[in-house]
Amino acid sequence: MTVPLLDLKAQYATIKDEIRTAIDSICDSQWFILGPEVEALEKEIASYCSCKYAIGVTSGTDALLCSLMALDLEYGDEVITSPYTFFATAGSIARLGAKPVFVDIDPVTFNIDAGKIASAITPKTKAIIPVHLFGQCADMDPIMEIAGQNKLTVIEDAAQAIGAKYKSRPAGSLGHIGCFSFFPSKNLGGFGDGGIITTNDETLATKIRMLRVHGGADKYHHKYIGGNFRLDALQAAVLRIKLKHLDSWHEARQKHAELYNKLFASSRVTTPKIATYNESIYNQYCTQVPNRNQTMQYLRDNGIGCEVYYPLPLHLQECFEYLSYNKGDFPIAENLAENALALPVYPELTDEQITLTAKTLLKAIES
Repeated sequence: MTVPLLDLKAQYATIKDEIRTAIDSICDSQWFILGPEVEALEKEIASYCSCKYAIGVTSGTDALLCSLMALDLEYGDEVITSPYTFFATAGSIARLGAKPVFVDIDPVTFNIDAGKIASAITPKTKAIIPVHLFGQCADMDPIMEIAGQNKLTVIEDAAQAIGAKYKSRPAGSLGHIGCFSFFPSKNLGGFGDGGIITTNDETLATKIRMLRVHGGADKYHHKYIGGNFRLDALQAAVLRIKLKHLDSWHEARQKHAELYNKLFASSRVTTPKIATYNESIYNQYCTQVPNRNQTMQYLRDNGIGCEVYYPLPLHLQECFEYLSYNKGDFPIAENLAENALALPVYPELTDEQITLTAKTLLKAIES
């Protein structure tokens, strides 16, 4: 028996008829970009995230980019974020000519260490982007307090965290802006790229809606220099179907995590730790293991899917050499990059597959 890291075919089999009906409806309407289907998804996501506004965009990366554009970032402005995340978080900052400023992560949650943010603030700091990594929210209350004291905007990178909760409040409603990804591998994934931006700020929502259509409120009249960040109706239709199942999928992932935790108890596997104030949706189940690369190869050789998120922290990426960070600057992020290993946790997994995965991993690290 093999265990893939993710099996989207298994998910599709459970909702195939609903999806095909929704796609046929779009094909019959021939309304493929924005329109009623996108507007309906925006309302449903806004409600799901306890926000007043949601704006559908082309990807999670473009959600970040469009949100930063709405802040009128200028060359040399600084944005504080985590060095341990997917590239898009820092890449979106740099694309606008601003400077990513990294702060090391918390060793328990892997999210940005809120206690280290204040010392990274300078007169050039314009925003903070905490990342809700692997489906668990960053410690947002102190981050918002620091932001308020320094008049900074907080953009939640919630690409991996739709449905996650912090002190009973949903991701995307905790900062000034929330950014989500609908990449197919996410807990709520489309049939291609897609994303959405949430906010409770009407002024920001209005500006972001214009920025996603080249900065125009009316056709061919442009108030801002924006971009083409429009969400496809086909993606919205698929996502609306999946959204109805999302909470049950989260529950399945949480149960899988509980089983893994029991199977790895008293072993050399370090399991994910969820802060007492958080409810994780386990976008990934990320362990820490000895001899990570050797262990990963053993799993793959034995038919067990696994992945490293992320093998090289952002401050050590070649493209960010100009920032003049060095190895050792963020030791917690660097240590995690050397030891992290994500295991299968998708909803359709069976207990038998989880048990096999755990037994194979334990055999790998004990051999």
